[in-house]
Amino acid sequence: MASTKVPRLVRMHSNEMEDIQEAHAGQIVAVFGVDCASGDTFTDGSTGGQFSKALNRFQKEDPTFRVGLDAESGETIISGMGELHLDIYVERIRREYKVEAQVGKPRVNFRETITKWADFDYLHKKQSGGQGQYGRVVGYVEPLESGSGSKFEFDNMLVGQAIPSNYVPAIEKGFGELPILENIRVVLTDGASHNIDSSELAFKLASIYAFRQCYDKAKPIILEPVMLVEVKVPTEFQGTVTGDINKRKGVIIGNDQEGDDSVILANVPLNMMFGYSTSLRSMTQVVVCKACETW
Repeated sequence: MASTKVPRLVRMHSNEMEDIQEAHAGQIVAVFGVDCASGDTFTDGSTGGQFSKALNRFQKEDPTFRVGLDAESGETIISGMGELHLDIYVERIRREYKVEAQVGKPRVNFRETITKWADFDYLHKKQSGGQGQYGRVVGYVEPLESGSGSKFEFDNMLVGQAIPSNYVPAIEKGFGELPILENIRVVLTDGASHNIDSSELAFKLASIYAFRQCYDKAKPIILEPVMLVEVKVPTEFQGTVTGDINKRKGVIIGNDQEGDDSVILANVPLNMMFGYSTSLRSMTQVVVCKACETW
């Protein structure tokens, strides 16, 4: 594992920086002169090596034990045949490899979208000695129709050269660099530039601030992943299982009979589904459950 020299370490307080000499496990700090991304973790290399060695060994021993990395949350996700199965491997990591891993349910990635049309007109102007920053963007945002198959659309409706064409990609990038947002269309209709002070950075920042300007007017709402769940249980447990789904904020959308069994179809928030197999087993002494994720 390569070592990294950190020339400067700071703790952020809003827009103020405080120089510090050390940072401890779990703290979030800013560094200078290091090629890294927000959320990257730095260690001395001893613990990470043992942790990776354990996971690689377990995957070779047991094909039902799988390991993956969630690109959005940065979490290492382990999956297997059930909670007991995973608890055994977590205990083996602690006992055999001396790694005190922090475990818990996976973090659920929520999204946001807008529900209304809203316009924006923002001028980003900054002068601090030397070349300044100047960029004005005008347009509107609107929600995409459901089922459009696109999460983000950008339309350039400029007429003439109010904004030079070489700055338009920076404007699109500014609006598009909002990863938690989905189903949004941005339309650029007008703007202004400066011969000296305009730059790609100026227009990118103008786009970011323009969106903040119109976001509340667009009536945002939160989206969460929802599981389409099918549960097959003996009819005698139908009421118990249905009641449990309701407690998990689920919505029953179907209930059929197959011989002595009831087949319950429901939409349930993913955040409420962790540990469901174990809960279902304790309620019914059987487990027959299928699920797929939707939004």
